[in-house]
Amino acid sequence: MFFAKKKSILGVDIGTSNIKIVQVTHQDTPILDTYGIVNTSYQIGIKNDAQATQQMAGVLRSLVDRAGVTAKRCVISFPNSAVFSSVVQLPKMNEKELASAVEFEAKKYVPLALSEVDLSWSIVNDVPGLGNTVKVLLTAVPKQITKNYMEVFELAGLNPEVGEIEALALIRALIGNVPINCVIIDIGARSTGLNIIENGFLRLSRNLSIGGDTITDKIAQTLNVSIFRAEQFKKDFGVSNATFLPDAIRPVLNVIKTEVKQLLNIYNSQKARPEKILLVGGGSNLPGLQEFFSDLDLKVELGNPLKTVTYSQQAAPVLQRYSLSLPIAIGLALRNET
Repeated sequence: MFFAKKKSILGVDIGTSNIKIVQVTHQDTPILDTYGIVNTSYQIGIKNDAQATQQMAGVLRSLVDRAGVTAKRCVISFPNSAVFSSVVQLPKMNEKELASAVEFEAKKYVPLALSEVDLSWSIVNDVPGLGNTVKVLLTAVPKQITKNYMEVFELAGLNPEVGEIEALALIRALIGNVPINCVIIDIGARSTGLNIIENGFLRLSRNLSIGGDTITDKIAQTLNVSIFRAEQFKKDFGVSNATFLPDAIRPVLNVIKTEVKQLLNIYNSQKARPEKILLVGGGSNLPGLQEFFSDLDLKVELGNPLKTVTYSQQAAPVLQRYSLSLPIAIGLALRNET
């Protein structure tokens, strides 16, 4: 369906209920070559589960084949639930000293022995206003999860060159290099990621164990209907006051809103204020969701990852329909440092 060149990179976002892939060719303007989404019930966790690994690899390999992917090089994301991440402020020092300081700080934030995780770090905001300090993003992934993922991609015939947290991919796809303050709310099927962005850099990231499926389950229980009908009600009516669903949906969404308010309080205590809220993820398709968050006194918008790439106009109608589910995969594929 699309034309790909040698500089093509595949972004692979393995979520809690589906896999999203996007292949991008890096030119002056990145070109979206092809994409794919597939539901999966297999989960890659912290345990060594050979059967789940093989099943996940089979699903991924089939998706890659059906989408006509030509790239073997890929950038992958680790799910928020599997990653320990924190932004810390440290004194400016040389790289060797900084590496030692990072390891010392990591012991405060990572609830596992450092020998059990793959620890990485990067300076995310080194600006004059910070004086003699730098902000450093710490990330730690349990080694067994890394091993499981590498086995999945090897079996699927892909070559993962870089792995990163979902928040960084979201920033790349939705914000790029624009130094803005905002909140990115990524509502997935079973989890929701909340990301505070300051001057275009990640400042804080939190994960909630609720998502679109939580809302569907709540509707099914409240109305005593099947999951299938509850899902259809959710898509058709959403949280609009004009329907019979808000009483079932609002308790779930209020958990998200309460957490966002707490993050905004942290933001405001530092005399910084976000310009807007960006909603992404499949769950952000819920009718009335933008209005639900409007009482936070911030502009609320649906994120648009497609603005960072060019693509065939023949694919536009379907791409736009699924665009809210693709920002992480697009952001991964947009990464140049592989």
